[in-house]
Amino acid sequence: MKKTPKSLRLHIGIFGRTNVGKSSFLNLIAGQDVAITSPVAGTTTDVVEKTMELLPVGPVVFLDTAGINDISVLAEQRIGKTKKIFDRSDVIVLIVEPGVWTEYEDYILAEAGKRSIPYIIVVNKIDSMPVEELFLETLKHKAAKILLCSSISYENRDEYVNTLKQFLLASAPDEFLHSPPLIGDLLPPGGIAVLIVPIDLQAPKGRLILPQVQTIRDALDNDAGVLVVKEREYAHVLRNLKNHPDLVVCDSQVVLKMIADTPADVKCTTFSMLFSRYKGDLMESVRGAMRIDKLKPGDKILIAEACSHHAIEDDIGRVKIPRWLRQYAGFDVTIDICSGRDYPENLKEYALIVHCGGCMLTRREMLARIEKAREAGIAITNYGVCVSLLQGVLSRTLSPFPAARELLPKKCTI
Repeated sequence: MKKTPKSLRLHIGIFGRTNVGKSSFLNLIAGQDVAITSPVAGTTTDVVEKTMELLPVGPVVFLDTAGINDISVLAEQRIGKTKKIFDRSDVIVLIVEPGVWTEYEDYILAEAGKRSIPYIIVVNKIDSMPVEELFLETLKHKAAKILLCSSISYENRDEYVNTLKQFLLASAPDEFLHSPPLIGDLLPPGGIAVLIVPIDLQAPKGRLILPQVQTIRDALDNDAGVLVVKEREYAHVLRNLKNHPDLVVCDSQVVLKMIADTPADVKCTTFSMLFSRYKGDLMESVRGAMRIDKLKPGDKILIAEACSHHAIEDDIGRVKIPRWLRQYAGFDVTIDICSGRDYPENLKEYALIVHCGGCMLTRREMLARIEKAREAGIAITNYGVCVSLLQGVLSRTLSPFPAARELLPKKCTI
């Protein structure tokens, strides 16, 4: 679990006003000095991330934020980064002081409510301030899960951590405790999936990239077998199989070769489309792709990448998809690129968003991005769905997903 990617961990956002002890609480839970603490308000200037194993909850990431009421010179930038953590958080921990409840605490709970994020209230500093019964009763009307603690009382750490674990287990979203299958439900027990895996130049030497590894593991977890080949060897390996595989999955960049070599009765798709369903909303991605046929000259398109890798010469998001979009449309369009945690606040200037599979994002964060696009009235699709449409094979790569395939107009299903 120590090597679990951040995107597969439960993300716990720690919020509160300046100097309520957010960083001290994180240090207490972690059992080490993760975040700098000081009596000076505004010491935490950026989001501090701490990955750890919190058994029996599992692998988690704590996100320690700057105070929401920061009034320093850089306050606006700090608060802006803090607000973005709402979209990353699966559970919110709100730190307060005994007897103090302000508009800032109301704001945090309101934002959590808008996003349906479960929250826990931690009353800190009980060693120096009494917790009045009236204040406690007020909190009980705001939250069912309340932890009283002193973040400098390490002799009581086990009690505080155990209570927090119980609250997290009760609050964790279903998709964290019961993750949806990535490929397992598409294969019968004992079935075989062939994965066409180009050796990605952006992957560390000797390794496969994360989506490929996760797909292999999910198939094995669901009692299916996996055969991994490169695109050049695929046709030869297929001819040597006694029976056809139950499913073929490829990198989007070799989708045309996969389909040319795959028998018509064998279902096939791409890794990116698997992740569109696993991390986001495949149906929305298919609906968003239909916007491509309505593009006009000069329209702005946002290419959104969840990772911030060093782009290679023929990068899929920065080079190939923009080139294919222009070729398909027959005219020029404006392409903007965002990567990593960056995601524009104002999406209304775009005609379309083309998002990667999101393997480096949590499902909650990917869904939050999709929801922001919906609120702005902007179509959003996925790399794999987009590439399959541009190559004229979308109906084929949606063969494992009949409900999504039904969304296609007749011209795309021929």
